Amino acid sequence: MEFQPKDHTFAICAYQESPFLRECIESLKRQTVPSHMIMATSTENAWIRGLAKEYQIPLYVNHGEAGIAHDWNFAYRHCKTGLVTLAHQDDTYHPDYVRQMLAEVNRAKHPLIYFTDYNELRDGREVAKNRLLGVKRLMLLPLRIRAFHGSRFVRRRILSLGNPISCPSVTYIRKNLPATLFLPGFKSNIDWQAWELLSKRKGGFVYQPKALAYHRIHAGSETSATINNGNIRAKEDYAMFLKFWPKWVARLIMRFYIKSEESNTVDGRRTR
Repeated sequence: MEFQPKDHTFAICAYQESPFLRECIESLKRQTVPSHMIMATSTENAWIRGLAKEYQIPLYVNHGEAGIAHDWNFAYRHCKTGLVTLAHQDDTYHPDYVRQMLAEVNRAKHPLIYFTDYNELRDGREVAKNRLLGVKRLMLLPLRIRAFHGSRFVRRRILSLGNPISCPSVTYIRKNLPATLFLPGFKSNIDWQAWELLSKRKGGFVYQPKALAYHRIHAGSETSATINNGNIRAKEDYAMFLKFWPKWVARLIMRFYIKSEESNTVDGRRTR
């Protein structure tokens, strides 16, 4: 079965009162191939309700357990289509994201996820090159070869060195995935943990090397707050490396991994 635009949903994960939420919505509205859109939140407020009403986006409020993993699972479960993209409220998308995604997913034999390269948004401008983006693109070089999309060995070797997959750029092919994607526990590496689990499954990690998503780097993000609180990020990074390597190797990789992210900072602080 070939996927059509009607088979895709952007699920916007809204939190508190992000000043960038409208910009995210506008980028989804500008898609050259329109698809469905919903909004989900666990912090219902007038700002979120107002934008949902203004743009006529169905709004779902999570009154259950709190936490990023629960919020993402909640948004994912409220999508009725076979393809789902979890749109993070601070980020934006290239107008051709849906068109390119449908073409690549329909070309794949048994896709698990589809994801793209991305650029950053810093202080209102687009950044296409820096040290971190260069490292991630280098890590993903093997997946430029279509034959490697289905290789469990290749993708696990990539993930064993870090997380080069930008979560907002990912589209999930639901029929080939478990009912619950994200596990509670981590605060920063929820997505990397999900990729590690999915990397063991039969199917493809379909990579589009074009930058079709834009990740905003700013100190007010939830991830930035987590990272700057008690070095939680470093502890979670180490826990992830232990899923692939013995302790001594994991400690060695951590030294280089932290240095590779030094460019990904706001006011001298690490972010994501």
